[in-house]
Amino acid sequence: MGKKRVKKKKGLPKRALDDLIDMADTVVLAQLIKRISATRPDVRRECVEFLKKKVTLSSKDKASADSEIVFAIWAELEFDLSELGEYGGGPRDVEYNVADLLYDLEEKLSKSKIPRDDRRALLDEVMPYIKSCNSGMDDNLYGVAYAACQDDEDLRDFAQRLETLGQDCTLNNARRIYRRIGDGEKYLALRLRRMEYGADYHDLATFYWEQGDKDEALAIARKGMQKGKGRMDELRGFLAERAKESGDRKSYLEIQFDQATNRLTLESYKVFRKRCKANEWKSYEPKIVAALKDTWDDDQLRIHMHRKEFDQAVEILSAMRNPDMRFIGKDVLKIATRLEKEYPEKILAFHRSRLGKINQNATRKDYAQKAQIVEKLRHIWLDVMKNPKKWQEFAREVKQANLRRPAFQEEFAKAIPDWKEL
Repeated sequence: MGKKRVKKKKGLPKRALDDLIDMADTVVLAQLIKRISATRPDVRRECVEFLKKKVTLSSKDKASADSEIVFAIWAELEFDLSELGEYGGGPRDVEYNVADLLYDLEEKLSKSKIPRDDRRALLDEVMPYIKSCNSGMDDNLYGVAYAACQDDEDLRDFAQRLETLGQDCTLNNARRIYRRIGDGEKYLALRLRRMEYGADYHDLATFYWEQGDKDEALAIARKGMQKGKGRMDELRGFLAERAKESGDRKSYLEIQFDQATNRLTLESYKVFRKRCKANEWKSYEPKIVAALKDTWDDDQLRIHMHRKEFDQAVEILSAMRNPDMRFIGKDVLKIATRLEKEYPEKILAFHRSRLGKINQNATRKDYAQKAQIVEKLRHIWLDVMKNPKKWQEFAREVKQANLRRPAFQEEFAKAIPDWKEL
């Protein structure tokens, strides 16, 4: 067979389009632009943005052009947004693209003086997607909606739309808007519909405080401390500030103690310790130490180390029993390393408890993790306890039990220097 002949494509000469544009009159060029941009919102947007920079426009014309850009962006993203809304999400690249375009839309609305009617027409398009709450773009959509509101009148209109939807999320946003624009009556009507969590009582207490009704604010906050559910940090913080302002040092410290011990960590311990004067700390220290038993093992460990209570710290380490001790936190391992010279036997036992069963089939990743733990044991036997015999006895036993697991042997050889020579 002979060589296959490649048929040369016939086409316009290079740069023919440039020549055609030069030859065409403005009417023809206008027809071309309208024809191409009619069904391509991205092209339409680019055309408007280009011409805005080249044509002298009045303020009204600039606003009209910005409206055109805004609706072009919306047309560009809406199909994908509707797909995300229908299926509750979609491919990551689609989600990223929609999120980027919504951000562009928010930025354009924020920086342009688009006529109110156009902004509200866009809001008409956005509201169904806010109502559905199914596209995964809620934050972005709210960002666009808020950017479409350029004054209190717009915000009130948006709040009324949200209120009409009647969902918890939309009512929460409506309530915040009414508070923001100073409509206390509407705010209270929505606020009092649900008073369940600490954050609800904090919201209402700060409202009354800002209105100057301090007695009512304090009453609401105290009621919230008794009846509120969930996170109470902000409510305690509010009451602590009020006690501090009034000079009630005793109440201030009691509230701060409750705040610190609600979820006692090293950080909350340090913060409370710093707030106390020497004589105050002398009174509170036994209480905060007693509260240690009710917090997580990791937090107890850190606090005892901070207090240089090493005996207590090593006992906590010895008693640790997580579902999978291989995945214990790095900071806990650092504490174990700090304690190994003074308590080698207990730290050795701690690491051995992390090892679990050593003679069973597992993944290569599991073998690698166990090898890291055995390397810790080797370090303690050789470098801390100076007992190479004990290490060799243990290591040979482990190696012998896993001779028929080549992946095991390979991972252990990578992590342990003398594994092959054992």
